[in-house]
Amino acid sequence: MIDKDIFEDLFVLELANNHLGRVERGLRIIHEFAQVVRFNNVRATIKLQFRDVGSFVHKDYLQSSERYIAKTLRTALTDEEYAALVKAIRQAGCIPTATPFDERSVDLCVELGLPIIKVASSDLNDWILLEKIAKTKKPVVISTGGSSLKDMDDVVTFFANRNIPLGINHCVSIYPSEDSELELNQIDFLRNRYPNNTIGLSTHEYSDWKDSILIAYAKGARTFERHIDTDSDGTKVSPYCSLPHQVDEWFKAFHKAKAMCGAPGTQKRMPPKKETEYLDALVRGVYAKRDLPEGHQLTDDDVYLAIPLHKGQLSCRELMNGELLLNPVKADRAIRIDDIESPYSQIPSLRKIIYARGMAAPVEPPVAGLDNVHLMPSGTEEPSRK
Repeated sequence: MIDKDIFEDLFVLELANNHLGRVERGLRIIHEFAQVVRFNNVRATIKLQFRDVGSFVHKDYLQSSERYIAKTLRTALTDEEYAALVKAIRQAGCIPTATPFDERSVDLCVELGLPIIKVASSDLNDWILLEKIAKTKKPVVISTGGSSLKDMDDVVTFFANRNIPLGINHCVSIYPSEDSELELNQIDFLRNRYPNNTIGLSTHEYSDWKDSILIAYAKGARTFERHIDTDSDGTKVSPYCSLPHQVDEWFKAFHKAKAMCGAPGTQKRMPPKKETEYLDALVRGVYAKRDLPEGHQLTDDDVYLAIPLHKGQLSCRELMNGELLLNPVKADRAIRIDDIESPYSQIPSLRKIIYARGMAAPVEPPVAGLDNVHLMPSGTEEPSRK
C-alpha cells in the first residue's frame, strides 16, 4: 500500500536560481526561512536545484549567451557546496529535498540522503530521468505545468506500478502568474482523476499570498510549493519569488484555511459543546395538555410542544407514543424523563444528557399523591412534590 500521507500538509520552499550560485547567499535564505517555518509551526522542506553542469549543458555551448544556458552555467555549484546547503537545511529543522535535472544529480540525491525527490514540469515526460528517479524508490512530487492529460496519466501509472508514493501539484508554468491565470479548479479535476494521490499546488503568483491557499486547501490541496528568495542583502528578487514576510502570510493563511475547513470531508464532524448547547436552548419541551394520571399511556393528543426546555424534561426528540406515566402530571407541566416508563429512560448516558441541557427546572406547585423525591444526576435533587 502506497503511503501518500508523507505529502500531507507539506510545504516546499524552492531556492530560486540556486540563490545566484553563491553558497553564503543560500545559507542566508535557509536561515531566514527556517525561522519563519519554526514560528508558524509548519512542516516544510527547503528544496534545491541539482544540475551536473558538465553533462547537462552540451560542451559546444559552454560559452553560450542563451538565457537558460547562461543562467545554468552562472549558478553552478559543486557537490561539496550542495552538501553544505543540505547540512544547513537539516540543522535548521527543515527537510532537505531537490529537483534533479539529470541522471547524475539523481545519484547526488541518494548520496546526500534526501527523503523526497521533486520532478519539474519540464521533465514530466523525460522517461530516462524518470526511470533513474524511480530506481531510488524515494517518494516523488511532480508539477503538472504545461502537461497533456496523457502525460499525467502515464506518469501516475508509472509510479503506481512501482508502488512509489507520488504527490501531484497543479501548476501553471507562467512566471509570474496573475491571479486570473491560476486555474484552481484543476485541483478538483486532479483529485477526482487520481484519488490515490495527494494533490497539491505549486504557485508563482506575485500579488497575493493568502487567497489562493485558502481556496486550494478548501478544494483539497494538501501540499504547497513556492519559490523563495531574500532581498536582505540588497539583491533584486524575481517577481515570482516570495520573501520571508510573504511566506509568513502564506503560512498563516494555511492555518486559517485549516481551521475554517475543520474535519476532513470524508467523515462527519463532531459538533463542539457550545454549539449543541446553543441548539438545545431552541428545542421544544413536552408539556401535558391536561391533568394526566399515573399509569396513563401517552398519545400525541395528551401533550403539546413549547419552549423553554427544562433540565430533565423530555423534548420533541425523545417523545414517543405508548409510554406509560409513572407519576401523575398536571396540565401545562413539563413531562420529565423520570415521569415515564421507557427503556431509554434507564440509560445513564441519555439521562445525563437530558438533565444537563435546557434551563433550570422551575419550582412547581405540589402535586397530590406524590411524596417521593427524585434524585438528579450529579447529586442534584429534583424539587420535592408532595
